[in-house]
Amino acid sequence: MREKFEKTTENTHMIEGRNAVHEALRAGRVLDKVFLARTEDDGMLGFLGAKAKEAGAVVVRCDKRKLDQMSETGAHQGVIAYAAAREYASIEDILARAEESGRPPLVVICDEISDPHNLGAIIRSAEAAGAHGVIIPKRHNAGLTAVVEKASAGALEHMLIARVPNLVAAMEKLKDNGIWIYGTGLGATSNLFETDLTGACAIVIGSEGDGIGRLVGEKCDFMMEIPMIGQIQSLNASAAAAVVLFETVRQRTGK
Repeated sequence: MREKFEKTTENTHMIEGRNAVHEALRAGRVLDKVFLARTEDDGMLGFLGAKAKEAGAVVVRCDKRKLDQMSETGAHQGVIAYAAAREYASIEDILARAEESGRPPLVVICDEISDPHNLGAIIRSAEAAGAHGVIIPKRHNAGLTAVVEKASAGALEHMLIARVPNLVAAMEKLKDNGIWIYGTGLGATSNLFETDLTGACAIVIGSEGDGIGRLVGEKCDFMMEIPMIGQIQSLNASAAAAVVLFETVRQRTGK
């Protein structure tokens, strides 16, 4: 039986949650339809509906239960939007953005981050830290789903994401453009807080279970460890990314 509401396809992308939809509108993303929960006196939903109409989207008011049926994240917060499927950027796009910024390139490489919540959180930290782009592999890694969009809290609208068939080849391309590759995890030869991250760098974040793969690790110029003094000697992938990224910010801003 045909479902009453469309689902995300290769040609459409679902955006869920107030922050995510707000950032999509703020970034000028073209939205086809916006579904809003039929509630009374919800100023934020009213604001989003008005902005969406102003941007040319079709706005549909519906029962919250129908939004629950449509939702892929289970946390739509009363708003779901459909847009044209997001296009991935290229490594060249990321390098061009870095050059335009006038700051040393800062790139995040995700090595098989399969949990979309972790990927979204990494993208959020990367955007907040001023990274110029995120590189993900085509296989064994979460793609840009509605869950990733929601977990990024709108950061995905402002971040270039390159999806590549081979991470090792992508790392070689970055090296050819003067970017040093820094890995995190086992086999570390330096302490994060004693590593100079002020120059052009790409930071590799390994998978939640196995960390950085062997071939990817061999291509890293440096391997860093995050000092820990508690009983637990590892961090969630997105937490590790945040620590490394904001140590980079601290070094680059001198604060």
